[in-house]
Amino acid sequence: MCGIFGCILKNSEVASTIHSALKRLEYRGYDSVGEVTIADGRLFIKKDSGKIDEVHMLHNLDDLPGKIGVGHTRWATHGAPTKQNAHPHTDCEEQIAVVHNGIIENFAELKKELEDRGHFFKSRTDTEIIAHLVEEKMHEGLDLKGAVVETVRRLEGSYAIAVVSSKEPDKIVCARKESPLTLGLGENGVYCASDIPAFLPLTNKVVIVEDGELVVLRENGYEIWKIADLKPVIREPKIIDWTPEMAEKQGYPHFMLKEIMEQPLTLRNTLRLQEHYLELMATFLDRAGQLFLVACGTSYHACLAASYIFSKLAFHITNPVIASEFNEQHGKSVNIDSTILAVSQSGETADTLAAVETARQRAATILGLTNTIGSTLTRVSRVYIGQQSGPEIGVAATKTFTAQLSVLSQLALRLAKMRGKVSQDEIDFLEEKVTQIPDMVETILKTQMEKIRQLANKYKDKSCFFFLGRGISYATALEGRLKLMEIAYVPAIAFPAGESKHGPISLVEQGFPVVFICPKDDTRKTLIGNIMEMKARGALIIALCEEDDEEIKRLADDCIEVPKGIPEVLSPIPYVVPLQLFAYYMALERGCDPDKPRNLAKSVTVK
Repeated sequence: MCGIFGCILKNSEVASTIHSALKRLEYRGYDSVGEVTIADGRLFIKKDSGKIDEVHMLHNLDDLPGKIGVGHTRWATHGAPTKQNAHPHTDCEEQIAVVHNGIIENFAELKKELEDRGHFFKSRTDTEIIAHLVEEKMHEGLDLKGAVVETVRRLEGSYAIAVVSSKEPDKIVCARKESPLTLGLGENGVYCASDIPAFLPLTNKVVIVEDGELVVLRENGYEIWKIADLKPVIREPKIIDWTPEMAEKQGYPHFMLKEIMEQPLTLRNTLRLQEHYLELMATFLDRAGQLFLVACGTSYHACLAASYIFSKLAFHITNPVIASEFNEQHGKSVNIDSTILAVSQSGETADTLAAVETARQRAATILGLTNTIGSTLTRVSRVYIGQQSGPEIGVAATKTFTAQLSVLSQLALRLAKMRGKVSQDEIDFLEEKVTQIPDMVETILKTQMEKIRQLANKYKDKSCFFFLGRGISYATALEGRLKLMEIAYVPAIAFPAGESKHGPISLVEQGFPVVFICPKDDTRKTLIGNIMEMKARGALIIALCEEDDEEIKRLADDCIEVPKGIPEVLSPIPYVVPLQLFAYYMALERGCDPDKPRNLAKSVTVK
């Protein structure tokens, strides 16, 4: 997620204040930085790709005149991390500048419309259209506030924006839909930012901007309106007593919990992928003679789940492969008919890139799914898609898994359409369910957190766990086990439930905890038999099941409920969320720091 900061100061120039605030937003992750100020009736802009300190050494970000300005740290989603794509973006006349956090879904059609009217674009971002739309409206006679209102009413997607104009050099106009935006009120000025840490050293008087609201900041204060009908909103500031560290986590005690809670938003963002790239990648997948899904760790579990989805929906055989095993297992059999879909949050995972390089040398087609535009994986891929989940600070991947699976599910649906293997009614049903998944995850987070926290307290002293599931739920079991091991340091075993009696069941004794993933799918009847096998040997059963599944509830010692009506092929996305929370609370109960698990790093860039 990008970082936004803007301010209007009473007694000093803003450039160094913006620079310092952007440094305080570095924890959000970024690939480029920029600032714009207004002085003497014109805009002054400095921006470039790279870290803030690097850009400052090249351009001196503090050397910008004026008492009003905005700044931005960019996490690329549209367009590579380059100077041209860095924010702020301007209109044709260099009189309007905008910074933006979010994803504009309909930017391509708006851009074509503007180009047809003679507008010239300098970047490949979705953001730049906002500056040109505001320009159009101001040419029609609207003031800056009115032009921004009319502009955002045309935008589809998510956004938090801050807009300035040399024609109205006394104000910053902001608007918000889904992406976060806050205001700060200080003695020497007013501030807007994506996160409170940006201005916390300057003031602790905070106003939270809600979805669908527009703000005009002036030196002496702020005004808020509803975008829909321009009704004024009265909202008094609150005093925030967070430390800077607490503010970075938006009040959550750990980044891991913050990122678990962000999943409804990140899942909605995955639904805003560009149609062109989904269609193009699906076309390459359709042509594949051999299709390998290659990844490590959590991303491998997403690939394993995806292999079930591709098989069931598109009738396409896929080979999920752990990247570090790929060269030994498949390296010499890969050829020009092979396609590799490499999945990596960072796009820099050494084992994944080594597998990709071997496949490239043997003329295979390389496709990429990553969270980091501009990474090595995006540069070597024939086609790549960004998973749109924003920076992930916690070492244990959470929103990465669900975002990757959402994208892979959409690709499988596209491929199923192309191949005509599934009826249109089923396609329509599943596409509708994909759009409902973010709300289902939100429901789980709202209703099950306290229950899961209590379960962690109950089971905190157990020395080993089983995680069992059948079919696609085996991938969910693997990911739940991984989370528990990596942050709570509890040994855990994940198996397809049908394999449990081929050895692992020998470990089960009185009080041994077994977690079953129990969606209402074709495997449920057989899974009940597996539950009975474990109960007969004294196991304690923790079941993840639908809220109305009374049969499973009667068999289990403890239940975590998920909303009903989740299709089998989409079940790992909502069903993994309780397991993420269980691992998180188990880590706390056992005195572990979930953000900094021992011996682990966020991006494994060595083999």
